[in-house]
Amino acid sequence: MIHISNKGNWLEISMDRAGRRNALTHAMYAEMTETLQQAAGWAECRSIILSGAGGCFTAGNDLTEFLAYDPDEPHAGIAFLHALADADIPVIAAVEGQAVGVGVTMLQHCDFVLAGKSACFRLPFVPLGLCPEGASSLLLADIVGPRRAAQWLLTGQPFDASEALEAGLLTRVVEDGAALQAARATAEQLAAMPAASIRISKHLMRDSRRNPVHHAIDNEWEYFRQCLQSEEARSRIQQFFEGKPDRGPAGEGGEL
Repeated sequence: MIHISNKGNWLEISMDRAGRRNALTHAMYAEMTETLQQAAGWAECRSIILSGAGGCFTAGNDLTEFLAYDPDEPHAGIAFLHALADADIPVIAAVEGQAVGVGVTMLQHCDFVLAGKSACFRLPFVPLGLCPEGASSLLLADIVGPRRAAQWLLTGQPFDASEALEAGLLTRVVEDGAALQAARATAEQLAAMPAASIRISKHLMRDSRRNPVHHAIDNEWEYFRQCLQSEEARSRIQQFFEGKPDRGPAGEGGEL
């Protein structure tokens, strides 16, 4: 479930899938995409906050649903990433607990990322027989440097908030439970700025990379779809299910 709150000069989008670590479904992606697109037409909107309920940002895609996905059909997650990359309104992420898979890659498209000090991050694509998505192959090295990007993407090893801050993925680390409060403080700062100037400035900051980012999202998705259909990926994902029967977002699912 997605909760949308209008705070006057900003919107808040909260991912809330109780007991499933806010693992994302097609319906959740579609609702977030629609909200981002509608916000573009709201002249007074100066920022958008992304957060997760229950002390967790998101465990990524629900792998159970993902495995049932028809690869010939458009995927709602890709539409969401394109909408996020297109947003001329500043996006602020408030991260608590886990951010896994797309929960990390979406942060690359945010303008401010505030995280609780115990937040943990992981890009588990390669260990699951998959490949980077969300323009990670393009953006992550720009943000954190090629060596760190290779370490995170190719090994899939988890990293903590301290490492993420030092690498440049985060704007600031705050006390646990205070990320949303810090995000709202940033939104209040932006609310005092001229709305048109904010949007023009962000557009100019992102414009030169927009086409390459959209190309990377689509190019990665083509490879990702091929990987997802491979026996190796399906075997590794099944091993993940069997090895962590109680830790998946749906009780039987996984994280991506």
